[in-house]
Amino acid sequence: MGMSIPGCATALATEAKKRRIAMDSGEAIVELVRKGITARSIMTKKAFENAVRVDLALGGSTNTVLHLPAIARDAGVKLDIDLFDKLSRTTPQITSIRPGGEYFMEDLEYAGGIPAVLKSLQKLLNDEKSVGGKSISQITREAAIENSDVIRSIKTAYRVEGGIAILKGNLAPKGAVVKQSAVSEKAMKFTGKARVFDSEEKAMAAIMKGRIKKGDVVVVRYEGPKGGPGMREMLSPTSAISGMGLSESVALITDGRFSGGTRGPCVGHVSPEAMEGGVIALVKEGDTIAIDIHKRKISLKVSAKELAARRKKWKQPAPKIKKGYLTRYSRMVSSAAFGAVLE
Repeated sequence: MGMSIPGCATALATEAKKRRIAMDSGEAIVELVRKGITARSIMTKKAFENAVRVDLALGGSTNTVLHLPAIARDAGVKLDIDLFDKLSRTTPQITSIRPGGEYFMEDLEYAGGIPAVLKSLQKLLNDEKSVGGKSISQITREAAIENSDVIRSIKTAYRVEGGIAILKGNLAPKGAVVKQSAVSEKAMKFTGKARVFDSEEKAMAAIMKGRIKKGDVVVVRYEGPKGGPGMREMLSPTSAISGMGLSESVALITDGRFSGGTRGPCVGHVSPEAMEGGVIALVKEGDTIAIDIHKRKISLKVSAKELAARRKKWKQPAPKIKKGYLTRYSRMVSSAAFGAVLE
């Protein structure tokens, strides 16, 4: 938080405002160099906490749980994924932006943009400095909320919790991520039978052939950082499920990731991933899987004894790519729980 000029985040590409921000950004960089102010002096732990809160208040993108910890690591800051869940419980969702909500990003821009969001959240934010020289408190004093439905107050928020939840359980001991702002209330608790696929392509083929029915839990594995390799986003399967009218009656679980367009009980970043021998690699067709977003639980209803027996039989599959940079990447990349960074 604080690494761009106020107003930059939501400024429309077609507006002259974008050109003015570009000019102001150049001037700000020169001034920062002149004063010897470094990126790390702005990218503090408290600044990252602000960034997490703003993302949660906007409805949350699951990719933030990858990007922010990875950026924080390079900045010398430890940002555990559990922090996202801790802050989500105390950060209300104050906007409702498509595809999970009612408004468009340009509506957010016309309502005052991120400075107005900061104004609404001010009591929850750390008063850190920004690259433009202004502190969070200065930015919020100058901001105005032009539409109180697009950017609501903490008291009138769309939801009492933020857009992201971190789930844990025997299926994801190190955590999994769900965009709870895009899940209807009746789908917040979901139990179904596993339909298991070892790639996105195999899952898509089954979905398009009408083989996925209400009550199914689609498991797409070997698509994590190591297994992908590269952790593809499951936009096609989730879009197809939604387009078939199954977004409230079919769940999807993956060690891959999602796009911002995901709707329904879709749980990603399952860690450890299948390629590491995570429990997701041991799931069999027809197993019962239970998801409870309110309680932050994700469980494979299989006994520890049975899982131990399955583990003895499990063999790591051959890598999909056997030469080049992606081979080195798959050997060196960390779990999604740590930002999928190179160790």
